[in-house]
Amino acid sequence: QVQLVESGGGLVQAGGSLRLSCAASGFTFSINRVGWYRQAPGKQRELVARISSGGSTLYADSVKGRFTISRDNAKNTLYLQMNSLKPEDTAVYYCNTAVDGMNYWGKGTLVTVSS
Repeated sequence: QVQLVESGGGLVQAGGSLRLSCAASGFTFSINRVGWYRQAPGKQRELVARISSGGSTLYADSVKGRFTISRDNAKNTLYLQMNSLKPEDTAVYYCNTAVDGMNYWGKGTLVTVSS
């Protein structure tokens, strides 16, 4: 079955960096679009960035120039490099993909940015 397992979250000071990873299994990772979403306390889940099978990327305006999404198809792993972190980036970050019309989510990894 499809599994997405996020890692790499933690506590960081404003201006710092973190790298999130998402290990994928149970589907053909290389041909699927995958992405990162986040949900802050009391807010709706929102798209952070996504990357197509061909490597095309899309970013939320709030993270452009600070975050970089990438994928390693040989390792079935999705990454999110987060630089210049701000307190407003504090959220649970989720990995996402769709397979055969069904949406799949990981359990998430918590990122906390202190001011």
